[in-house]
Amino acid sequence: MPAPHIRFDWAIKKLLRNKANYVVLEGFLSELLYQDITIKTLLESEGNQQTQEDKSNRVDIIAQTANSELILIEVQNNAQLDYFHRMLYGVSNLITEYLDKGQEYGEIRKVYSVNIVYFNLGKGNDYIYRLNSEFIGMNTGDTLELTKAQEKKFNIEKVADIFPEYYLLKVRNFQGTAQTTLQEWIYFLRNSEIKEEFGAKGMVEAKEALRVNNLSDKERKAYESYMDNKSYEASILSTQEFEVQWQIEQIEEAQMRGVQQGIQQGREEGREEGREEGIQQGREEGIQQGREEGIQQNTIAIARSCKQQGLDTETIMAITQLSREDIEAL
Repeated sequence: MPAPHIRFDWAIKKLLRNKANYVVLEGFLSELLYQDITIKTLLESEGNQQTQEDKSNRVDIIAQTANSELILIEVQNNAQLDYFHRMLYGVSNLITEYLDKGQEYGEIRKVYSVNIVYFNLGKGNDYIYRLNSEFIGMNTGDTLELTKAQEKKFNIEKVADIFPEYYLLKVRNFQGTAQTTLQEWIYFLRNSEIKEEFGAKGMVEAKEALRVNNLSDKERKAYESYMDNKSYEASILSTQEFEVQWQIEQIEEAQMRGVQQGIQQGREEGREEGREEGIQQGREEGIQQGREEGIQQNTIAIARSCKQQGLDTETIMAITQLSREDIEAL
């Protein structure tokens, strides 16, 4: 049984900002980006200030590579409905923040946005998604290329080398064992475990640097407190997921009762106005009535339960699809 290892988000906060541990981050980024990454320094960002609520659920780190490219790594634990927008906002801030006034636009740095999320963001079953920008001809289907002058001036090979690249790691979607070196890192992100046979870049160093047993007494207490908080949050979210599923079942049952009542009513009216017309009308009215009543009552019940258990408004919005005003009015 391998020795337990520290969760990646806590390691970023406390350990991986140490220059001696850059090799761990370099290994992870090299495997993810399919290129050798050397971190020159870790930067602080004025544009990514966190609220007190953010600090418990979100981790940011900005790395500058040897080629002066910027890598924004964000770890998000709790659901956030507008997280895609936040990814865009973070990169936009980073680009403008590190372009000095008076500099040419050609001095804009390449930005990689690496987002590790522990919730179900969007609809998709993969555990790694990548977004990079290409200009594609709407009529010809060809890819717009750089001129030779542009290649020489900016030392790049294609237009996409200018624009940000986004990587989204939906960690909870990864299942099974690690078959590739990149999967070894995903396995660690999901399970906080590094197996002895893992040999991905940075893994050898991570095995030692991220062992719980290597923490000082003070660090261990802080880490245990952090994990206790995460366990509590996970328990709350699990309870909410169960309640949401139960409420969905109640909605479906209410809809079915409405359908059945509508069919019955349609049959009765159909004796006078025509059986087929009455059944169809009754079915539609029953479905609509059952759906509206069930959804309204149960959605409000879900939102109220979420508020009572201390979930923040953003999370309740993601669960119920209610507006901020409706939730705050409960």
